[in-house]
Amino acid sequence: MTAPRSTATFDPGTVTVTREGAIATVALDRPDKLNALTRSMWRELGAAVDALGAAADLRCIVVRGAGERAFSPGNDIGEFERERSNSGQAREYGAVMHAALRSLDACPLPIVAEIHGICVGGGLEIAALCDLRICGEGSRFGAPIRNLGLVMAHAEMAPLLRLAGYAATLEILLEGRIFDAAEALRKGLVTRVVADADVAAEALATAQRIAGGAPWVARWHKKFARRLRDATPLTDDEIDEAFDCFDTADFREGCAAFLARRVPRFDGR
Repeated sequence: MTAPRSTATFDPGTVTVTREGAIATVALDRPDKLNALTRSMWRELGAAVDALGAAADLRCIVVRGAGERAFSPGNDIGEFERERSNSGQAREYGAVMHAALRSLDACPLPIVAEIHGICVGGGLEIAALCDLRICGEGSRFGAPIRNLGLVMAHAEMAPLLRLAGYAATLEILLEGRIFDAAEALRKGLVTRVVADADVAAEALATAQRIAGGAPWVARWHKKFARRLRDATPLTDDEIDEAFDCFDTADFREGCAAFLARRVPRFDGR
């Protein structure tokens, strides 16, 4: 389950993917613009997540913004006149955005958001679709799109509703405030707040803890949690799937390691 370190850029200056062992890092890579999102970045983000989710030798993905000033402030307003100047263009742009959001939501691998600085608008929407969110004490959050006369579409709002609930989501959207990391933690928007200087180290340590577990167990837990968002009763096959882990080599390795008081070595079988 190890792989050499490698780097790939999907579109120069937009999205960069770095792999080291069983962990991949996806960076929104426009530091000169605080990683403001463009249409091409949404497209490449979705493509990157789809490709990584299909990689059998990966165990965790970290998503971050390049540099330490911002995760992302959301969509690049400078692009609006060309790409989102009317409802027709906005629907086409939204289709690209929502495809990327679906890729994040459907990814079978655990995803950790490493949040430095500003995490606003579309940046917050991306972070909300990660499974764990680590931010710094100086991070700032919000969705002040009311100031632009913009609506947050259903597909973009749904992850916020799941994390923060109805009342807090409406508070964020109706007031349009920018709020601090402590409030984001209270609202359930982040998992953990650490010192700004420790964000990268804590995100990596989190990814390493995930990668150190049985990989199919992590995938199953994420699949089951996602399925339980749907109120439809589970089928017999879905219920039975929760017992498939007992037939894996990783289960036997985990039990043997526990009894021998050693660290397990899972290989995803």
